[in-house]
Amino acid sequence: MRLLLDARPTVQQAVDAVRAALADGLDPDEDPPRSVVPVPPGQFLLMPAFWDRFAGVKVASVAPDNPARGLPRIQGHYLLMDGQTLTPIALLDGVALTSVRTAAVSAVAADLLAVPDAERLVVFGTGPQARSHIEAFRAVRSLRDVVVVGRNSERTRAFAAQYPFARVGTPDDVASADLVACCTSSRTPVFDGAKVPEHAVVVAVGSHEPEAREVDDVLIGRSTVVVEGIGAAASEAGEVVLARESGVLALDDLVSLAALASGHAVGAGPRVFKSVGMAWEDLVVAAAVYEAAE
Repeated sequence: MRLLLDARPTVQQAVDAVRAALADGLDPDEDPPRSVVPVPPGQFLLMPAFWDRFAGVKVASVAPDNPARGLPRIQGHYLLMDGQTLTPIALLDGVALTSVRTAAVSAVAADLLAVPDAERLVVFGTGPQARSHIEAFRAVRSLRDVVVVGRNSERTRAFAAQYPFARVGTPDDVASADLVACCTSSRTPVFDGAKVPEHAVVVAVGSHEPEAREVDDVLIGRSTVVVEGIGAAASEAGEVVLARESGVLALDDLVSLAALASGHAVGAGPRVFKSVGMAWEDLVVAAAVYEAAE
């Protein structure tokens, strides 16, 4: 086998790979747990997975002070292996893979949860995840209006200017949103959950830490909450952990992405998809890239 180097997934490849894996019966709750090792500048992350004919592991670092140095907050690589022999067969840029696969999972969830004519997206954040989510949501819905909300006004204007259908807004713009994507490093809620319309879908992808959240208890308490895997969400998703502590959410209230993809019916009211990022997502997207190249 030859080693494929530096291949990068497209959003459509990633969306198709996530859909296919869920349709084939992949259960995110069987994922090995993420290993998180604290170090003085931040964290090391180790994320192994095995599915179908492939195995793989992502080694990544999270350094919160890096953006001030002009460096990425998250860096790393993904090593894809043959599932039978564990022979390395591909090495992918971990940051590019993470950006695309996270947005692809959000898009698959939003496609299952959002009203068919959803066309207005509010994005919180101006980094790689915000960019990937705009592209991924455009793969599942015909977006006509994108509102960008960021902490730095100059950076937010420059980000919105990249898209002819985007403009700068404020957190209050969620009141008329069909879709909301929270792609920030904020550790506290970024908008008032009472303002989200009854039909809207909110995805929150910014954190995998139990004490950090982008969405408040008000929204969690009035929403159907969908997560990638119940176990991972119960230990890593701040929106879930903190809402359970305050009594507005029970573990039995959560809907897994696998159940949703299998036809689980969702009731009226807002829908929240909380993602912490799981190893199976990296694996199925990396495998799709490798198969396309072969």
